[in-house]
Amino acid sequence: MKALSIRPDYAFLIMIGDKTKEYRSWSTNYRGPLLICSTARKIKDTIPGHALLVVDLKAVNKLADHQFEWVIDPVYSIYPFAVKGQQGLFNVDDKLIKKAPIDNEPDIDKINEWCDKYLEPLFV
Repeated sequence: MKALSIRPDYAFLIMIGDKTKEYRSWSTNYRGPLLICSTARKIKDTIPGHALLVVDLKAVNKLADHQFEWVIDPVYSIYPFAVKGQQGLFNVDDKLIKKAPIDNEPDIDKINEWCDKYLEPLFV
């Protein structure tokens, strides 16, 4: 799967659904599933150096001053795993990406239990 490294604080905002646009100085013709990976930069209350979720890259809009707005929609949560990020789009083996059972889960206790087990230990 194609992957993109993003600062951990921004990756976290995408993961919780608060960020649906990513701004880049470069464009891509690629559209479709995109693995969001947080960079290794340690920022308090984030999860650095891990693949966190899959989004749908829907559009890339050209803005002023050679900037591009990447429009993304979260698709599904994954079991986070360590990944060494790279510049630009890069490939991650699909076998490493395992969908989490929390999407569309109506039981908030089950969601919290999953988050406590798989996400909480990774926060810095």
